[in-house]
Amino acid sequence: MSKRNIALFGATFVSIIYGVTFTIAKDVMPIYIDAYGFIFLRVGGSVILFWLAWLFMPKEKIAFADFPRIIAAAFFGVAFNMLTFFKGLSLTSPISAAVIMVTTPMIVLTLSAIIMKERMKSRMVFGIMLGLIGTGFLILYGKSIGSATDAGLGNFLVLLNAVSYGFYLITVKKLMDKYNAFTFVKWIYLFGFFMVLPFGWSQFQAVNWEIIPVAISWKIAFVVVFSTFLTYLLNLLSMRELKPTTVAVFIYLQPVFATIFAISLGKDNLSFVKIGSAILIFGGVYLVSSPSPSKSEN
Repeated sequence: MSKRNIALFGATFVSIIYGVTFTIAKDVMPIYIDAYGFIFLRVGGSVILFWLAWLFMPKEKIAFADFPRIIAAAFFGVAFNMLTFFKGLSLTSPISAAVIMVTTPMIVLTLSAIIMKERMKSRMVFGIMLGLIGTGFLILYGKSIGSATDAGLGNFLVLLNAVSYGFYLITVKKLMDKYNAFTFVKWIYLFGFFMVLPFGWSQFQAVNWEIIPVAISWKIAFVVVFSTFLTYLLNLLSMRELKPTTVAVFIYLQPVFATIFAISLGKDNLSFVKIGSAILIFGGVYLVSSPSPSKSEN
């Protein structure tokens, strides 16, 4: 198997893990652990794993001038990003959250045009408008079964998470060009841990570990080890062989896997609003991400 095929397999596997995570994390929150307490566990566990992995990686020294960018990446990529996502997921449904996450590439493109002054074509602007309309319908009317206690607020928080992740991708880009990822990711998660600590510590202390079933404990471990640590490693593998735009396309598979997994377990259902919103969002994503005929992509 070629390196490129291995990278494609890795990117696909990341989408499967993320798609499954929407339902697995939903099973944990808020019944056994509140959202912020779960974030404390996720980030804290990942800090340990990333620093242990760094011991076996090439050593580089980070310039002091780059630490403000690392702190900004910690805020947008770990703290605000995860706090809004898990809180939103605790209020909405797995399918709705997964569909809204598809807006991330459109958000990145919009932020790039605003911050980095990149030029957008008219079809991209139209695609962004379609995606926003679809997301708006899902936020306002995307009701769900089960424990979706406040789907509107939950969908909005997941959208904020997507915006935050967009800022993170732009912020971290210069670090990726300058350092080995393991040189700075351990710092990003360490700073991020201290940022989520005030929000998650009290909820973490309130967890009654004696009543948590073994199956839920395994799901918590899955989110820490697979949904955070392993997915980052696989993304590194993919980024070495594929262009960032190619890797980004794989986020579009997450709602597919999330939908299959959630419906198969009876955790969510489809509705005309969700289907219609998904069509608008995917249509917008296609217009935004499809390459020009004269340009080739990996």
